[in-house]
Amino acid sequence: MDTRQTGASVAPESAPGSQAVEFEAVEVLPRALRLLGSVVAPTTLVTALLFYFGLLYAVGYYRFFGVNFTVLDLPFQGILILSASTGILPLAVLATVTLLAVWIYQLPLDGLVGVRRTVVARVVLPVSAAVGTLLLGLVLADVLLRGPVFPRGLGEARGLSLVGGLLLLIYAARLRGAVRPRRGGNRVPRAPQALTAVKWGSLFVLFSVGMFWAVGSYAIRVGTTDASSLAAGLRCVADVVVYSEKDLNLTHATVQEEVSGEPGSGYVFRYSGLKIVPQAGPNYLLVHADWSRASGPAILLPRSDAVRLEFVPAPVAC
Repeated sequence: MDTRQTGASVAPESAPGSQAVEFEAVEVLPRALRLLGSVVAPTTLVTALLFYFGLLYAVGYYRFFGVNFTVLDLPFQGILILSASTGILPLAVLATVTLLAVWIYQLPLDGLVGVRRTVVARVVLPVSAAVGTLLLGLVLADVLLRGPVFPRGLGEARGLSLVGGLLLLIYAARLRGAVRPRRGGNRVPRAPQALTAVKWGSLFVLFSVGMFWAVGSYAIRVGTTDASSLAAGLRCVADVVVYSEKDLNLTHATVQEEVSGEPGSGYVFRYSGLKIVPQAGPNYLLVHADWSRASGPAILLPRSDAVRLEFVPAPVAC
């Protein structure tokens, strides 16, 4: 049929091998992202991520003092406040890495000829595939062997290796489709849409698992480091004096107990030589002035009208 008579237009044919890439990157992935956005609102997802970061930060922070975070009964807002120390930087890195990966993935590959095609086929493609396989192999070995595959104290390396390995293998697959020789200009047949959607969905899940894995380990490590810094600088923290109606039985050598002999005194017992560990739960978390992990336990004191705290500025200027 003559297009001049019907007014119809004929779209130019895609370059060999580009149709499958376009189908996956342009059609399937946006549909999956739109579906995810219709189920989970962006603000809800960000709030959940910040809560997750803050929760693991609390795990590492209070575990340093020998306290299980569950007994503190931290409120939701308190955990979100803790996430400010861990959540902002990982989210910024995640957004940057995602944008960079998308930009690299979208670089045009249809015009690869001559030397550029040879470099991609013999250098970039094998290196991407080899490094990606190596990173995923290290993650698998770490999970199965439970040995020191990654450096101790750098737990986030496992999640980062999973993410990096996936990105490199995805890009290697795209490079392979671009440099693979064609016979007679035949195009690569389209994969079934359901199969392609499952593939991209699985990759998205694995990528998310890797990022949560990395950020979770990072949050615990930062929480432990911050708690260690607080313990090392206790001399700079304000002193706490506890007044109580009842004997609290605080018998540590550095804690001084005084009993008021005045008749009608509301708070009979007075305890000094204590420091407070900040937390937003319904309890006071106290340690003695020269506390260390080997010197004694932390003190969890319920907040009530029978207990009153006074804060005295530290005598040491820090």
